[in-house]
Amino acid sequence: MSPTTRASLTEDLRALGLSSGKILLVHASMKQVGWVCGGSVAIVQALLDVLGPAGTLVVPTHTANNRDPARWRDPNIPRAWWPTIRACLPAFDLRFTPSVGMGAVAELVRTWPGARRSSHPQTSFAALGPQAENIIGTHDLDCHLGDRSPLGRLADLGASVLLLGVGWDRCTAFHLAEYRLPEPPSWTYSCIVTMGTDREWVTYSDVKLVDDDFAELGSAFEAADHVAVGPVGNATSRLFTIQAATAFSLEWMQVHRQVPPP
Repeated sequence: MSPTTRASLTEDLRALGLSSGKILLVHASMKQVGWVCGGSVAIVQALLDVLGPAGTLVVPTHTANNRDPARWRDPNIPRAWWPTIRACLPAFDLRFTPSVGMGAVAELVRTWPGARRSSHPQTSFAALGPQAENIIGTHDLDCHLGDRSPLGRLADLGASVLLLGVGWDRCTAFHLAEYRLPEPPSWTYSCIVTMGTDREWVTYSDVKLVDDDFAELGSAFEAADHVAVGPVGNATSRLFTIQAATAFSLEWMQVHRQVPPP
C-alpha cells in the first residue's frame, strides 16, 4: 500500500466529485483519514489544490465551552468550580480563541494566512478564499446557524459540504432546516463577550439546536441519492450540497419531529 499524500488526497477528492471554484464547508476527522504524509497541513493543501484560487474553503470554529459551566458536559467539572469559572473564563476573541472539538483541520484553517472568522462567540466559522468575507461577514448573536449566519450564506451561494471521515451527527448543515421549521422551539443561551474593555456575560434566545436524530436523518438523505460517497485517504467521505441537505431535512423534520425533543 502507498502512503497517503497531498497528491493522493487530491486525486481522491476529485474522484469524489469536488472541483475547482467551489465553496466547500468541511468537517474532518484526522483519525479516520489515517496516517498522512504532512498531517493536517497536507489535507488542507489538498483541499486548496482542488478548489483552486477561485474556490473558498470553510470550516466550523465553534467554541461550545463559552457558556455557563452548569451546562458543560465535556469536561464534566466539579460543581464547586462553577463560580470561579464564571468569574475567570476568557471572553471570546475571534482573533485567537481556539475552536473546541472541531478537529485539527478546522483549527489549522482558522490560523491559515488570509483566513477570516465570523464573530459569533459560540458558533463561529472560518473561511479562506475569495468569498471568505462575503460568507463570514454577518453572524448575528441570536442566530447560531440560521439564515443570518455563515451557514445561511453558504446555502445562498450554492456551497457544498464534505464530511471527511465524520458521521451524519456532525452535519452542521442540517441545523439550518431547524430555523426554517414553522414554529421552531427556542432555548436560552449564555456566553461571555467583550464589551469595550470589559468581559460580560450575555443571555439571549435562539432556536433550540438538536442533533440527536441526525444519524437517522443523514441515512435517509443518503438513501434518497443526494450524496456522493467514496474514500479520501482511509476515510469514508460524503459530498453533497447544503441546499439539498436543507430541503430534505426540512421535510423530514416536519414528519419525524412532531413533538420537540425535551
